[in-house]
Amino acid sequence: MCFTVAIIRKGVLMTVEEYYNRLPASIRKKKKNPNEPEIPNLYMVSGFSHPQLPVITDNEFVLKEWGLIPSWVKTKAAQQELRDKTLNAKGETIFEKPSFAQNILSRRCLLPVSGFFEWRDFNNNKYPYFIEPTNASGFLLGSIFDTWVDQSTGACYDTFSIVTTPANPLMEMIHNSKKRMPLMLDFEAADKWINPLSTTEEIKSIILPYDERNMKAHTISKVAGNSKTDRNYPEILQPVNYPELSQQSLF
Repeated sequence: MCFTVAIIRKGVLMTVEEYYNRLPASIRKKKKNPNEPEIPNLYMVSGFSHPQLPVITDNEFVLKEWGLIPSWVKTKAAQQELRDKTLNAKGETIFEKPSFAQNILSRRCLLPVSGFFEWRDFNNNKYPYFIEPTNASGFLLGSIFDTWVDQSTGACYDTFSIVTTPANPLMEMIHNSKKRMPLMLDFEAADKWINPLSTTEEIKSIILPYDERNMKAHTISKVAGNSKTDRNYPEILQPVNYPELSQQSLF
């Protein structure tokens, strides 16, 4: 699962630039949005607050709301009920689920993040971890999107969901209850992901756990687990040592 991420403006823009700059100039010009979205520093943001986050599609870099609402949803009440359930889309069943089946075929995007958060269960306690790249400015998370129109007002809602995979060895140790992780893509896989011409088999072939050698993690303050308090400040990402975990190696 992936319900909480960090989006630090400088690092995210570096990740986006690195991704775009490796593309041929003719393609890069078509993909880059001259009206770059305003990206705030979000040191810890929960999907359950349904924030507007920056995503890369095959032809633009724009803000979309976290919590996918399929275009076929009829009412505002149904939209409100569904969006907490579509923060993530399970990669193993994404081609079968009604909420996701059409979007995975034709509406795929990338969410650039500085890192994400997960909780480890140990002796009936939960310990928060921040997971970030080993040697990069950020991750590109494979996602899907849709646009829902409120028939009563005509308002349009551009929304997305993060695709998830089974955990790699590092994430199995951290997220040891559910053993899930977001779909993270290197630049080559990211190209294939957002290419509208990619086949179903090509997309299925890259819905895989990310290489743990390209990730690192550390424990942070348990304040991270309190959704009722403000967690959007830089210090939330600072390492915090828990002696009771000192003998519990992640590997």
